[in-house]
Amino acid sequence: MANTKSAKKATRQTARRTEVNKSRVSSARTAVRKLEDAIAAGDKSAADAAFKAAAPLLVRTSQKGSMHKKTASRKVSRLNARVKAMAN
Repeated sequence: MANTKSAKKATRQTARRTEVNKSRVSSARTAVRKLEDAIAAGDKSAADAAFKAAAPLLVRTSQKGSMHKKTASRKVSRLNARVKAMAN
């Protein structure tokens, strides 16, 4: 348990940041899930629209430090490859 004033403040800050980070990661996951649903349905136009929504969310999540930069980059790259493969 935090005893000092600064330790109590640090605990409050950590709790606040944790909530924000959870929210960011959750919204990114939701966008990816929508994209995967569109890919599974075979709807190319819906997949393109979902990718245009998901990619910036993943990048923004990594820029804010909620997700590692390379993790977000890898996810965007793989999702883009799956969307492009739908044209064939």
